[in-house]
Amino acid sequence: MSSFLSKAVRAAPPILFLVIGALAYTQLSKEPPEEKRPPATPRVIKTTVADIPLQDYQITVMTRGIVRPHNEVTLTADVAGKVAEINPLFEDGAFFSKNDILIELDDADYKTSVLAAEAQVARASATFAQEQARAKQARLNWDDLGYNEEPNDLVLRLPQLRETEASVKAAMAQLEQAQRDLDRTRVRAPFNGRVRLRTVGIGQSVGNGTSLGTIFATDYAEVRLPISAHELDQLNLPEESTDPPVQVDLSNAVDETSPHTWTAEIVRTEGTLDEQSLELFAIARITDPFGRESDKRPLRIGQPVIGAVKGHVLEQVYVIPRRAVRQVDRIYLVMKEEMTLDRQIIEPIWKDLDHFIVHSPGLFENAFLATSSMRYTPDEARVEILSQEKVAEESEQTKETPKKTET
Repeated sequence: MSSFLSKAVRAAPPILFLVIGALAYTQLSKEPPEEKRPPATPRVIKTTVADIPLQDYQITVMTRGIVRPHNEVTLTADVAGKVAEINPLFEDGAFFSKNDILIELDDADYKTSVLAAEAQVARASATFAQEQARAKQARLNWDDLGYNEEPNDLVLRLPQLRETEASVKAAMAQLEQAQRDLDRTRVRAPFNGRVRLRTVGIGQSVGNGTSLGTIFATDYAEVRLPISAHELDQLNLPEESTDPPVQVDLSNAVDETSPHTWTAEIVRTEGTLDEQSLELFAIARITDPFGRESDKRPLRIGQPVIGAVKGHVLEQVYVIPRRAVRQVDRIYLVMKEEMTLDRQIIEPIWKDLDHFIVHSPGLFENAFLATSSMRYTPDEARVEILSQEKVAEESEQTKETPKKTET
């Protein structure tokens, strides 16, 4: 009996632990009762909107070019000599008028040549006059002798007369050449223009063909404007000299905030496409580019400019602000009746820096265009339209809210 009790006492603790473990497992394995959560409230998207009506849109093609002279030449000497005088108008950047004397060469030798040629003309003229008198006397003598037949040329001294007459003409030609050479010692401006670069100085010896400097005309300048193949379809550019010019408005590309503009006209196009860009270049002409005959602001040769060329008018299209277009070609509509969001893919027929032009009748007939930047944009989401004043107010409140500091 005592042995049985002893065994029972030793077995009691393990059995007790097993019972307690079983009870604990039973309690822990029970799933807690589900808490009843209130139904989720649909998230409302806030955005500003724009009403996009159908309208006609004037296409404007934007392009860039460099102002260049239409006529730029290297001024050269026609005769040899030493530079004796340089006109102040022949300085880098100076303006000059047609026939202004820009450079004078030492003309002493050329004046001597003119005097020698004049003397030769005088001698030849005197000899010719003597031969004329002799020929006249020969005719009188022949008539006095009473011959019935006509005398030959030798009797009348006609060969001698022709020779002396030719000598007079040769002497006069030499005189004209000497006078031209003398006049060429004064280098004159071939047109109204401006000096780009002078390359000679006083005392310098120059030869026939020596470069004196580079000059360009100022009556008008040109701009070479590239036009892409897509843009060409929207413009009517002149191809023939009789075609009407196309107006282009130019602005300063160096300082795009500058208010100054210039009016030019596209007067012709180049005959071939650029091999690399496959663009066609249109040539725009700017009259009085330096403001010499008007009070407009002058342009500079080599100045980059932005050209705006008006093209065709697209009729009954939607003009969508570029800032409202997402992921290249996606927009969001706010349906007017349901006040829900609708995503649409657009196919623009034209686009520029500020707008996408879409020809999709009925696209905005019952919808606004969402213009705010949105991260959460599921289709058919509820939308709250914000006014611009409210957007500005919320933005100010966000700025004024102090940030929490960590402790």
